[in-house]
Amino acid sequence: MSAAKIKKGDKVVVLSGKDKGRTGEIAKVLTKDAKVIVSGVNVAARHKKATQANPQSGIERKEAPLHISKVALVDPKDGKATRVRFETGKDGKKVRVSARTGEKIDG
Repeated sequence: MSAAKIKKGDKVVVLSGKDKGRTGEIAKVLTKDAKVIVSGVNVAARHKKATQANPQSGIERKEAPLHISKVALVDPKDGKATRVRFETGKDGKKVRVSARTGEKIDG
């Protein structure tokens, strides 16, 4: 498998859907499904019934996965959506670089 363009902890912007334009941090990457969970984005509500194990009923809200193609990395320089490319650094290691500004992406 090739190197990941989007990793846990990256700041991303949603490109399409009901949360279009919202930004958040990647909480989890589901590589087999090509999906990501972004904190505070795509929140789904589930009505939970009280049980003996969990006597408190109510509405449980949690982030649902988004397809990885629906998010783009936020450029560290100007804060806009950007694509990611790879370059070899001075020490010979592969480095993620913003395609928009050419700025190195930490992570």
